[in-house]
Amino acid sequence: MRTVKALLAGDHFVRNELLAAALTALPDVRFEFREVTLPWPLTPFGPVAEVDEASDAEDQLIGALPGVELAVTQMGPFTERVLDAAPDLRFLVCCRGGPVNVNVPAAIKRGITVASTPGRNAVAAAEHAVALMMGAMRRLPQLQRTLEQGEWRSDLYAYDECGTELDGATVGLIGYGAIGRRVARVMLAFGARVLVVDPILDRAAPPDGVEVVELNDLLRQSDVVSLHARLTDTTRGMIGADQLARMRRGSVLVNTARGGLLDYDATVDALESGHLGAAAFDVFAAEPVPPGSRLLTAPNVVMTPHLAGATQQTALRAGSIAAEAVAAYLVGREPVGVQR
Repeated sequence: MRTVKALLAGDHFVRNELLAAALTALPDVRFEFREVTLPWPLTPFGPVAEVDEASDAEDQLIGALPGVELAVTQMGPFTERVLDAAPDLRFLVCCRGGPVNVNVPAAIKRGITVASTPGRNAVAAAEHAVALMMGAMRRLPQLQRTLEQGEWRSDLYAYDECGTELDGATVGLIGYGAIGRRVARVMLAFGARVLVVDPILDRAAPPDGVEVVELNDLLRQSDVVSLHARLTDTTRGMIGADQLARMRRGSVLVNTARGGLLDYDATVDALESGHLGAAAFDVFAAEPVPPGSRLLTAPNVVMTPHLAGATQQTALRAGSIAAEAVAAYLVGREPVGVQR
């Protein structure tokens, strides 16, 4: 039986005991664990040296890495400085959709294979997107506030005050990856028509139940537009004032993907003018949302603080996908989520 020295650099979400349980279930290998507990989410992440969205814990990692062959982390800052202190490291798993907290070129240069855990939060993020969508369509925060203020407003049954339904609505999804696909399935189950924009899809051979269209057609036809695209140089700012103007008056906009996809000032303008009927956000251009942001006083908005992926199942799934990647590495196969 092979013995492998491994570093578990978990945190208070993807916990070390979850990672250890997933790894020790692998057959024909015995692990000698070192553990570092990083402070996220009790302490916010941020940029660390040349990497982003990481816990400021370079020194902790440097002290733990000598002699370690593989490491599993979520928020560990694997900077060039940290990698220089890890001469024995050969495999690194980042328990996220993408290893933004890892200097991947520096790792590859040192002969370290880097993998991520794609899809770990797809279920949670899809369910959260649907929850925000329905909350915006039925104006749930506003309704709760009336009760908190001691009101029982039967006048909200008036036609102009009522929310709208998904059954019979047209829902446009921008992005059709693991999350977008799950949202589409739920929308179809509700009886909605689903339009999709994604460059990898063939309009002549769409996935079952959905229609593949151009962006302008999606914006023009949809009652609800939900963003599920990756943030790239091409997609940054893809929804701005011009795109919002093409949306139906009274339609709903949802963003649970990345704040950089959307012009939030233009969105608030559209909400305040009544062109947009409602909006729902889990991600923002600046996080945390700064005091005085127009979003905080905009009408008909549902907001959560970048928690779409925050379920216990996501943490467990991160551990199991990481363990699968480790198993592949140990037998010489290419792990899922390997970085180039």
